[in-house]
Amino acid sequence: MKALIGIKKGMTRIFNKEGKVVPVTVVDVKDCVLSFVEPMGFELGIGEKKHSNKALTGKYKETKKVPAQRKYFQGELDITDIKIGDEIKAEIFEAGEKVGITGISKGKGFAGVVKRYRFAGGPKTRGQSDRERHPGSIGAGTDPGRVLKGKKMGGRMGQDTITIKKKEIVDIKDTYVLISGPVPGSNGDLIAIYTE
Repeated sequence: MKALIGIKKGMTRIFNKEGKVVPVTVVDVKDCVLSFVEPMGFELGIGEKKHSNKALTGKYKETKKVPAQRKYFQGELDITDIKIGDEIKAEIFEAGEKVGITGISKGKGFAGVVKRYRFAGGPKTRGQSDRERHPGSIGAGTDPGRVLKGKKMGGRMGQDTITIKKKEIVDIKDTYVLISGPVPGSNGDLIAIYTE
């Protein structure tokens, strides 16, 4: 497995060899280091935590700094001659390679059923002045006499861990990885890029 973590910088567009416009997301993978290794997997870190406790300082004593953000991967890192504390460069990936992307989607706050699940809402006529965006009936009466678990209702929307498979790396420029199309998360969020 090859893996990197970086900070999402935003979206732009580039022109490919055929002259077509390709929308890309820019991810900055500067200062991505191998911070921790164990038999079941490894951890990558980025940045440096300003204030730490003794437990974290002891865990990352080989790297000489506690990473500000980190991501754990199950499996073995397929990069030769790399030790704990070494920086992993963007050049481990190539243009045209298919990768998996993991990030945390944008939080939308409390949302109703029309926005959250694309419900149609109630009829727009016949005196229904206050039911247009309501869910309607949520259960039967006597049997079972309760609302079943998992019912689609209003609630917190977004801020979920999202994984997208088979995204293409369009180009690599210095510490920036250009990934085709959108990836989950706001600008400034942590993005994990990896191969299976």
